[in-house]
Amino acid sequence: MPASNRKTIPTREFFSKMLQSTDLREFFQTHAGEMEIPPLHIHLSNICVSTGQVPEQVIKKAGIERTYGHQLFNGTRNPSRDKAIQLAFGLGLDPDGAQKLLQIARKNALYPRIKRDAAILYCFENRKSFPDAQCLLDSLGLTLLGEE
Repeated sequence: MPASNRKTIPTREFFSKMLQSTDLREFFQTHAGEMEIPPLHIHLSNICVSTGQVPEQVIKKAGIERTYGHQLFNGTRNPSRDKAIQLAFGLGLDPDGAQKLLQIARKNALYPRIKRDAAILYCFENRKSFPDAQCLLDSLGLTLLGEE
């Protein structure tokens, strides 16, 4: 089964299995497929399919320039951390979904002890839109998304 279609076990469970293993090399061989992180554009497509969204709509809701957004969706460009966060807003993700998208994009996770990240997490938790998040960041005197 392709990695993009495989059901993954939760990270804690996977980590527990790894710690119980007596031979790490054998564990890596046995679980190689489970350790693969899908390319970002595949992950984005899978979310769109599962939620019935269209990339064009996601790009618009994310406040990302159209051509650049399509390059992200077809895998010809890699996003900055802020653009990945914007995509998470465009997709309407919750905090866990946003963190997973950042992981797959190979960007730093949102960290709640950093004011800006805490504000962004607050927006994901409360299902705020990208423009709402920008307004909150601005009202708190924090750097807006996309102005890194």
